This record gives sequence, structure tokens and C-alpha cells, in this order.
Amino acid sequence: MTAYNVVRIKVKPGKDAEMLDFWRGTARPAGSRKLELIKTGDRTYCVVGEWDSMASIAAARAEMIGNLDKVRGLLEDLGGGLGVTDPVSGDVVLAIG
Repeated sequence: MTAYNVVRIKVKPGKDAEMLDFWRGTARPAGSRKLELIKTGDRTYCVVGEWDSMASIAAARAEMIGNLDKVRGLLEDLGGGLGVTDPVSGDVVLAIG
């Protein structure tokens, strides 16, 4: 069953280009079908991943955290106890189109 993960981030002032360059040079983790980065506002982005299954997301978790560790210094704390990311994931329950 297809699953998705979405990770909201906010980049420190002046670090957008560096953050985008990092993601351009990063390979997709095994089990992912595609990863996309969307700009949602001023210095705010969401990394959206489409996966084969929730098990694929779980299997790639260490690799994803490792990638985050490489860009952590470019990101701002989101507040509210979240740290530098606001991640969610789940199985597709309805596909439209």
C-alpha cells in the first residue's frame, strides 16, 4: 500500500540556496518512489515523499535522520517543542484522479 511522509522545515535567513543544493545532491532512500520539495512560504518548505509502504518509511528512518543531521545547522527551530522538523506520515486511504 502506498504511503507518504511530509516534513515541514524552516530555513535560517540566507540559507535557502545551501539547503536546496544539499537536497539536489541527495539520493532517494530505498523504498521511496519519489521525493519532492515544495516551498510553502518565506523560508518554509515541506519535503514530501511517496513510498512503497509504511514499512519502507520505517526502514529508511535512520537514513532520513542522517540526512537531516547534515542540514540541521541550516534550519530554524519551529517552536512549540517541535525542534527543526514537523514530520507526519501515513498510508494512502483515498486516491483521487
